[in-house]
Amino acid sequence: MLRSVLQKNKKGLFLTVAALTCLLHYSFTPAMDEQEMLTWTNNCLAASYDPSGDDKLKTWQLTLTADGFIRLRKTYARGKEEFHSFHLSRFSDMGYLGTTTSGTLQLKAVADDIIVQTFNDPSGDIDSMATQLNIPVRGMEPDRLDSLQMALNYFKKKGL
Repeated sequence: MLRSVLQKNKKGLFLTVAALTCLLHYSFTPAMDEQEMLTWTNNCLAASYDPSGDDKLKTWQLTLTADGFIRLRKTYARGKEEFHSFHLSRFSDMGYLGTTTSGTLQLKAVADDIIVQTFNDPSGDIDSMATQLNIPVRGMEPDRLDSLQMALNYFKKKGL
């Protein structure tokens, strides 16, 4: 009997599985455990980062660590490195400028809590602090932005 029900509803079952897969790809759910949320957040950040505007960029890494730090490391073709880091306990808000195709994700800190460092810079290595981290992104649908903000707020409240 179950087999006949499944065969009759194959299309509906396929659409349900496809919808759930899409939902998990673009947003997290409260049923996720902490590790799944961390993985989703890192996948979202990695898939959304847009390095195309910086043709001298060799490698980049954008992650949320298990201990609650947002870290962006960029390495350029001539060896210059930029490093941005802050703890989510200092996260105050998130903004977005742009369209669903491309834009800038703005992660805002309470005060000058974002560490900005450069290494191997011909004009000299710099250590400074900032209140906002601007991240070029692509393909950020409103639901995905909302999910990312909810995930960041979750980890902030969790106190990682």
